[in-house]
Amino acid sequence: MYVAIMGYGVVGSGVAEVLAKNHHSITKKSMQSELELKYILDIRDFPGDPNEKLMIKDFNIILNDDDVKVVVETMGGLHPAFEFVSACLKAGKSVVSSNKELVAAKGDELLKIAEEKNVNFLFEASVGGGIPIIRPLSQCLAANEIYEIYGILNGTTNFILTKMINEGLDFATVLRMAQENGYAEKDPTADIEGHDACRKICILASLIYGKHVYPDWVHTEGITKIDLADVEYAKNWGGVIKLIACAKEVDGEKLYAVVSPALVANTSQLSSVDDVFNAILVKGDATGDVVFYGRGAGKLPTASAIVADVIDCCRHTKEKKFFGWESCNENFVIDYLDAETSLYIRAKAEHPEDAVAEIQKTFGNVTLLSRKDAPAGEIAFVTDTDTERALRTKLDTLHILEPLSVLRIANC
Repeated sequence: MYVAIMGYGVVGSGVAEVLAKNHHSITKKSMQSELELKYILDIRDFPGDPNEKLMIKDFNIILNDDDVKVVVETMGGLHPAFEFVSACLKAGKSVVSSNKELVAAKGDELLKIAEEKNVNFLFEASVGGGIPIIRPLSQCLAANEIYEIYGILNGTTNFILTKMINEGLDFATVLRMAQENGYAEKDPTADIEGHDACRKICILASLIYGKHVYPDWVHTEGITKIDLADVEYAKNWGGVIKLIACAKEVDGEKLYAVVSPALVANTSQLSSVDDVFNAILVKGDATGDVVFYGRGAGKLPTASAIVADVIDCCRHTKEKKFFGWESCNENFVIDYLDAETSLYIRAKAEHPEDAVAEIQKTFGNVTLLSRKDAPAGEIAFVTDTDTERALRTKLDTLHILEPLSVLRIANC
C-alpha cells in the first residue's frame, strides 16, 4: 500500500521521518504486506533532502494514482487544504490530517464525504499534538456521558503565562522570549488571541456532543491584556491564570463554550500544567475526572499521532470507522453571558473605602484580594456566582470604579 504526504514542513517531514525510522513495525501494525511513502507534495524545493526523489508539485499526480490509498495532509490553513482533502476523499482515498483549522471549519463536510465514499477521515493530531485525545473520547470513554471538558490547549500561551507567574516577567518580554525559542510564530495572533485553542475545543465539543461546533459560535478572548498585577492577585486568591478552553452541556440540549484567560484554583489538576505542555480534563459520569497531559505540539510527537492514524486507515481499507459528528445548521451554543460564573475584577477608584462599600452593596458577598506594593486606589475582588450578564450589569452600575481587568473563575 502506498501513502502520500501533502505539505513538507515541520510536521510533514516528521511524518516521513517516522515512517522511515519505524518502517518495519509500522508495516506490521498496519496489517499490510508493505507500506511505502510514494509522493511528497510541496511547492518548495528541498535539494539534498533524503526524500528529494519523492517530491512533486502537482496535486493531480496523487489524486489520479489509484495505488495511493492513504493521504496525509499537513499543509495547514483552510485553502487549498479543503479542496485537496475533499478531492482525495471523493476519489476513494482515506485522509489523515493534523490541520485544526480545517477540521474545526469543515470537519462535518469532510466526514460526510468520507462516509459516502466508505473511506476514513482521521485527525488525532489536530488537538493536543502527540497527546491521545480524539480516539480516547470516541472509543475508550464512549460509555460515559461527558458533561464538561476543560483544556489548556495552546503551548505558546501556557509558556507565556508560566513565565509571568514564576519569574514575574511582563507579557511583551515573554512573548519575545517565546518567539526566540521557536514557541511562537513571527505573527503570534492565532495563539495569543485564543484562536488556536478555540479551533481545538470546537473539534472536541463536536466529537463529544455529536454536532458541529463552529469557531465563530465560541466566545474567544486572548491573553494580551493580562497584567502582572492580575498574576499577583491570582496568587493571593489561591490560584494561577491559564488560558482555558471550556465546553459543557446545558440542560441536555445546548452547549456552553468559551475560550478565555481564567483564574484556576491551585486544587485543580490544570493549575500545575506549565511551560509548553497541554492538558485536557474530561468530566464523565462513570469515570469521573480524567486528565490527558503531554506536549501539545512538536515535530515527532505530532508525527506520531498522524502515523497512528495512517495505521488505523490501513487496517480499515474496506470499511469506514464509525466516527465523527453531524452537521449543525442552527447554533446550539448559548450566549456566554447567560451562563453562571464568578468573576475576578481589578479596578481603581479615587475613594477606595467608599468604593468597597458600594461593591459589597451591589454584589453582596465578595472576596477582597490584596497584593504587595499595590498602587493607591487599586481594588481587586472575586464575586459570588451569578450569570455573567447579571455580574457585568452590576459592574456597569458602579460608576465609582474604573475596571482594569475582568476574568472568569474556571470551575475545573
